[in-house]
Amino acid sequence: MKIKLLILLSFFINLQAADKPNILLILSDDQAWTDYGFMGHKHIETPHLDKLASESVLFKRAYVPTALCRPSLMTLATGRYSSVNGVTGNNPKADSKNPNNPDLKASVIANIDRFDTIAELLVEQGYLAHQSGKWWEGSYQRGGFTHGMTKGYPAHKKGRHGDEGLKIGREGNKPVTDFVDMAIEKKKPFFLWYAPFMPHTPHNPPKRLLEKYKKYDLTLPIAKYYAMCEWFDEACGDLIKHLEDKGVRDNTLIAYVCDNGWIQQSDKNGYAPRSKRSPFEGGTRTPIFFSWPEKFKAQDRKELCTSLDIFPTIVAAAGARMPKGLPGLDLNSYMSEQKEIPRDHIFGETFAHDIADISDYEASLLYRWVIKDKWKLLLTYDGKTDKGKPKYEEKEQRPQLFDLSNDPSEKHNLAKDHAEKVAELAKLINDWYPVTKRKTLTEYK
Repeated sequence: MKIKLLILLSFFINLQAADKPNILLILSDDQAWTDYGFMGHKHIETPHLDKLASESVLFKRAYVPTALCRPSLMTLATGRYSSVNGVTGNNPKADSKNPNNPDLKASVIANIDRFDTIAELLVEQGYLAHQSGKWWEGSYQRGGFTHGMTKGYPAHKKGRHGDEGLKIGREGNKPVTDFVDMAIEKKKPFFLWYAPFMPHTPHNPPKRLLEKYKKYDLTLPIAKYYAMCEWFDEACGDLIKHLEDKGVRDNTLIAYVCDNGWIQQSDKNGYAPRSKRSPFEGGTRTPIFFSWPEKFKAQDRKELCTSLDIFPTIVAAAGARMPKGLPGLDLNSYMSEQKEIPRDHIFGETFAHDIADISDYEASLLYRWVIKDKWKLLLTYDGKTDKGKPKYEEKEQRPQLFDLSNDPSEKHNLAKDHAEKVAELAKLINDWYPVTKRKTLTEYK
């Protein structure tokens, strides 16, 4: 009797799954919000993403809640802020205050077990789920994927951020396209976590692309970075074409986001200030778009969007179980019916690159921020940085208020002239969640 029930349950799951959209989550790695053709860059060419964006519900005023690789990806996997999911930085510091947990790396990875991941929820609904590219939280199986490339720590001792998965895109897409073919053959809906290690360093693009950008009289580091952006675009185009060739594109929901920004230094390898790891636009802003030809008409939306919206939007589109207490919004009805999103502000938080104390997220807290309408407020905190001491420029030891409509580069701090606005936005931040152990730096120098 039990076997018959299991067979019957499997039949209904497969029947239900046949009507579900395939889902592709495309994740760029270290790319500025300006660095696409569809965002108006004067040199960088991204024709495949340009076409996809033109067919999508596009949010140009979109953000990630934290501008660093691992914590940004963890917010996508769990739908939770870093201060909730416990992964605030890329690495735990060796002097973390946990003498009874000598394996700090494993302790940080264990945070993934506390939450329903996006892959787990989709697999519950009959999906096959594949991980490729960047992934920090152990093996792909630990993230709830049925298939994948990353072996992860501890199976791969050097599996810091993706190991075998980092080959995707740079060495072609065959592992992913083979998975798509297999899922189609099995008549299963599929979920792809597609996170190429691109345009992330090493900036070693094909010679043909590098020569193309050298003609603009750019410095070599910038030409290499620009070429990497186009190489990433080519990888995305190759995967999308495969979906088209297999006849599944129309019923595939594609969500696009970048994990954090990147402003390439002109004279050497590396990122400039106010980009990656920072709370400024160069670190946190990214285009986000959703393409589902069967459901959404192309739209250029003016509202604010956060990458935390991606989790509930995908989960709802798949008809999967929705965890309680998610901070993001399910955008499906707003996009399909072209209704205004009832939200006028979003939040973000910035922590040090290394986790000072894995049991106390506040130990590494450097900034919290809110954007409401045209205004953006940054509050600075005295959390420990990678070297264990506060590391701020003097001008940053105070609230910073910017009018993004007139000052998108955040050059003019208007906090002194708009005390009431600072108080209003600071209250929003403090009502979001209380900070009890860290001092807010509020002095005006």
